Amino acid sequence: MKVCIVISNFYPNISKLLLAGAISKLAKYEYKIVYVPGTFEIPVVISNLINNYDAFIALGCVIKGKTSHYNYLCYSVIKALAELSIQSKKPIGNGILTCDNVKQALVRANPNKKNKGGDAAEAVVSVLGIVKNESK
Repeated sequence: MKVCIVISNFYPNISKLLLAGAISKLAKYEYKIVYVPGTFEIPVVISNLINNYDAFIALGCVIKGKTSHYNYLCYSVIKALAELSIQSKKPIGNGILTCDNVKQALVRANPNKKNKGGDAAEAVVSVLGIVKNESK
């Protein structure tokens, strides 16, 4: 089974931690990593690659600022990923952090702490197993 990790590189230090956590959970799977500039670009890349992979993992981080941009960005990206997953009938693991500050994001991304990249990968592997077993 082939998994595509689509990762925002807007916060490279956070992205590296998320990626390390995700990869640690994909030992049995073939995977490819695709980098995008920010989280907003993740859904369109997944949409274009949807037929090439069995599952996807979306990784990135949005940190709250002083404007409402954070709210619009988080809502639109998460909604687009959910719709893509349902329409394509393919699992998309959501490893996009939505944090109040960089310190919180680093803790959530760190594979030795909250490991949200690893959690997203585990969720995809679990759902992929369910979908593949139920379709037999």
